[in-house]
Amino acid sequence: MSEPGPSPDEPAAVRAARSVSAGAARRAGAQDRDGGFPAEDVADLAALGLLAAPVPCDEGGAGLGEEKGAQDLAAVLRLVGAGSLALGRLYEGHVNALQLVARYGTPAQRRRLFADARAGHLFGVWNTEPSEGGLVLAGTGPILALSGEKTFASGAGFVTRALVTARRPGEAAPLMLVVPLEAGTRADLSAWRAHGMRASATGRLDFTGLTVMADAVLGGPDDYHRQPHFSGGAWRFAAVQLGGIEAVAEAWRGHLAGTGRGADPHQLARLGEGAIALEGARLWVAQAARVVAGEALPPERIVAYVNLARLAVERAGLDVLQLAQRSVGLQGFLREHPLERLSRDLATYLRQPAPDRALTGAAAEILAADATIGDLWRTEPEAAR
Repeated sequence: MSEPGPSPDEPAAVRAARSVSAGAARRAGAQDRDGGFPAEDVADLAALGLLAAPVPCDEGGAGLGEEKGAQDLAAVLRLVGAGSLALGRLYEGHVNALQLVARYGTPAQRRRLFADARAGHLFGVWNTEPSEGGLVLAGTGPILALSGEKTFASGAGFVTRALVTARRPGEAAPLMLVVPLEAGTRADLSAWRAHGMRASATGRLDFTGLTVMADAVLGGPDDYHRQPHFSGGAWRFAAVQLGGIEAVAEAWRGHLAGTGRGADPHQLARLGEGAIALEGARLWVAQAARVVAGEALPPERIVAYVNLARLAVERAGLDVLQLAQRSVGLQGFLREHPLERLSRDLATYLRQPAPDRALTGAAAEILAADATIGDLWRTEPEAAR
């Protein structure tokens, strides 16, 4: 389960991700604290070109995540997640934001925001709001006023370009806008006392009193929720989770080898079961990336496949966690053991929203489809009709 060395023809972004992953893994333990943040790792992302890599090739980036670069993006997200799930969560949000800019931005917005990414700004996507009311966008002139908060905002206080959803008074459909933020301001991380992912700097951010220019608004009403990209984008966090599963499996394997317990047939059986789960997750992620990037299937079919993929990865992660913890035993729950933090981070990050709806929605699409079940996910044009 160890990561093979880079091949001579490996894409530059993937080579960079290997380097970032190695550094992140070395530092992750020290960052595992309330209010922690992988600042050095984000600096590595910038220095090695990964903050700029999702920018389209013709606008100064590497096109990471475009149709031809989908598998490279899957590899990058997996590698970064293997080094640190907190860093992987932040980088996935950065990629998501830049893909939304590429899809919905005007030429002027693209030039400005892609220049920011190339200059090292960390982007994030924040759409969760407190129950007492969300982000409000007021004004009709060249300057718009913001009020309200976002919650569960990963990178709060560190993200300097926040892609957020906001509503105008009296309007139900949200708008997207990209808000420039000053690092170290407006964030409250006091409520993030989670079991894992402590270094993700997840918290609340108060936008009240901020103003933005009208050209901060990206796209039109409810573009943020347009399918298949809204739900289909879940394959990216599944790719990060895959990296976290690999890190758990590697720590488990290292424990067995280091303690000389690998010859026990029961331990070998557990390790074999874990390898099956891990490889299944890898195949689901790879195909989900292809399905979303190719856009050859109907939108509802794409969403159904990605929903199944995210649940398959979740199941693989839970299986590997159980097998690893049973195999290592009590030592894996001691703070000095590498499995302890890796397990907490993975268990926390696997908790993504609405898993039951994702499963039943995918099943409903399978039931209603007119294609045979064996052809549902074929991406050739004749199978997509």
